[in-house]
Amino acid sequence: MKKRMEKSSKERGSSGVEEEPLKTAGLNTQDKLPILTIDKFQCCGNIEVEFPELCTLAGIREIPAVKQRTTESSSTEQANEGSQPQTFSKRSMTTWSSKPCLQIEIENEDHRSIKRVRISGWRVDEAMTQVLGKVLPSLPDLQSLEMWQAGLTDCILTTLMSTVSLCTNLRKVLLEGNPLPEQSYHVLIAENSMITHLSLRNNRIGEEGARLIGSALSTACSANKNLLSLNMAFNSIGDAGAIHIAQGLRFNRTLMHLSLASNHISDAGASCLAEVFGPFALTHEEIVERRRQLIKRNQQPVKEDSTCEQLPSIPSNSSLEHISKGTKSNTKKKDAPKKDEKLPASQKVATLGKKEDPKLVKKNSDTKLPQTQGGKSEGKDKQPSAPEHQSGDVVETHGPLLVPGVQHADGKVIHPGNTTLKSLNLSGNKLTQKSLQMFLSVVKAQGEGLLRLSLNRNSFPADCDTFLEIQDVITLKDPQKKANLSA
Repeated sequence: MKKRMEKSSKERGSSGVEEEPLKTAGLNTQDKLPILTIDKFQCCGNIEVEFPELCTLAGIREIPAVKQRTTESSSTEQANEGSQPQTFSKRSMTTWSSKPCLQIEIENEDHRSIKRVRISGWRVDEAMTQVLGKVLPSLPDLQSLEMWQAGLTDCILTTLMSTVSLCTNLRKVLLEGNPLPEQSYHVLIAENSMITHLSLRNNRIGEEGARLIGSALSTACSANKNLLSLNMAFNSIGDAGAIHIAQGLRFNRTLMHLSLASNHISDAGASCLAEVFGPFALTHEEIVERRRQLIKRNQQPVKEDSTCEQLPSIPSNSSLEHISKGTKSNTKKKDAPKKDEKLPASQKVATLGKKEDPKLVKKNSDTKLPQTQGGKSEGKDKQPSAPEHQSGDVVETHGPLLVPGVQHADGKVIHPGNTTLKSLNLSGNKLTQKSLQMFLSVVKAQGEGLLRLSLNRNSFPADCDTFLEIQDVITLKDPQKKANLSA
């Protein structure tokens, strides 16, 4: 009996000893495991796996499914889009699903080569914005982000802009059917924005939104340098908004395609748009700002010239010695090489520089005449002169007002106008024959300017002579239409 009792006690003791480490081990492992949060989550680019996990960590109950688009639909859309970078596929924005889903388009079989992400018909709140802020920057091949009727707010749009700036190759953004209370769409056109194609259709943009967008396109002090196409069709900017957009086009030299279709624009707004494409006089404030930019631009060349004045003495020794030999006697010719032989090379350069500095200064001043004329052009504003850009070298402008072709006439500074914009869509507005006459004079005067001007569905008959003449002039200027006519 004693032996049995000892065995049972030993078994109990051993089992108790074994059970305690297991419990403590379990507690220790739980304590040591870090709590995974959305901030600490590391994305690798596999959106089909990582997107649901991030939604779970963010506390999203109804997690949208990730659906991959077939290559057939993407190829048909590309065929419909053609070669124009400013057009956006209607199919891509009208795709609707009964349940929320995140649509992706993969270029290759690799699941990480996602080039398009589309959200259509479901609300993107702050939690989903945080998820997208983690997923989208992990996609190195992402080129396009499309959000249609996503219920965005101004705060969420600002957060999305921060996410877009982290995406390496994301250049096309479509935000359609997302009216914002404060109309802060201009954050997408900031001076440091890398977006090249932006669509803001059907967002109820009014005068205030157009003012902010116009200021983002360009002012006398700054200008967007990356946006190539902007689609603002089906909004309500009106004449006041069109004037703000025209103000933004004055000094913008990047935007090539602009659509203002169906925006309730009449002749008042259209005339301001037409004036931008021809020469116009700068205001007093713009002239003052231009002079400030000229001074700022000329500070850098002055520093470079001051260093260059000391360097030409080295390569021009042979030519200068040849000149000095012709003026000195034969005895001095013999003494000169002896002195050169005794002096080190560094002292030779120093002595030559001291003797020949006056001549070098004269030569340098002669060669710098085109630069000094450009720098002193503001002092000659009162005299009518030719365009300031007269030298053959490329001028690096440091401000929106410093463009080649600025002239001075009758005490005014004349800007050459916008010749960068190639396509303008004003269809579906309220234009009459009065504004048509202004556009006709513009397209005739411009050598390389507007190549596409859409004026259909306005307040003038389709067989209007001025309208038909505009179409003829545009046809003669458009290379693609020339090729079609010849074929």
